[in-house]
Amino acid sequence: MARGGLQLLGLALAVAGWAALVAAAALPQWEVSALGSGAIITTIVTWKGLWMSCVSQSTGQLQCEAHKSILALPAHLQATRALLVVAGVLGPLALAAAVGGMKCTRCGGDDPRRKASVAAAGGALFILAGLLGLVACSWYGHRIVTNFYDASTPINAKYEFGSALFLGWAGAALALLGGSLLASSRCSCGGRGAAPARGYPRPKGPPSSSREYV
Repeated sequence: MARGGLQLLGLALAVAGWAALVAAAALPQWEVSALGSGAIITTIVTWKGLWMSCVSQSTGQLQCEAHKSILALPAHLQATRALLVVAGVLGPLALAAAVGGMKCTRCGGDDPRRKASVAAAGGALFILAGLLGLVACSWYGHRIVTNFYDASTPINAKYEFGSALFLGWAGAALALLGGSLLASSRCSCGGRGAAPARGYPRPKGPPSSSREYV
């Protein structure tokens, strides 16, 4: 019963992490324009994402423009796109395998060893998706830090971490944690059937001597 609960917890965490990665990939707030040190305070905030760039004004007006050219994009942006797309594709495959291998479902037959292997495979796919998301977000964040501390970068061209980047890190962590619970031997590989009861059978009649063996 406890192992089934761990499987459900791992599945919920992994699905939440995968959904967070997909949402982070779609949001444009990967990097936000940093305020300069001048006396004039700008009321325009620029966001840059994987698929578009947006300009937000203090009046509430928001204008977004999609990236028109793929080849003209920086290498780290193209790599982040590819990694998160692969992570998004792995999510449904991992979900199908994990659900089919859980103890509380009847999918995939009644063989406990086979179901444990299927659940472990689903957990491994979630772990792979989490690793891809972690690498993508960390690589993108490293580029932001490098450009921010570069002395040759103008102040109005410096950017800081956006909310989508933090959402991607959180999603990668949840996917790794949930996938680890699914793939762990405690909650996925314990379905080999009930172990025989240990101990000695009780004597039917009264003991022949005053000694009792425990």
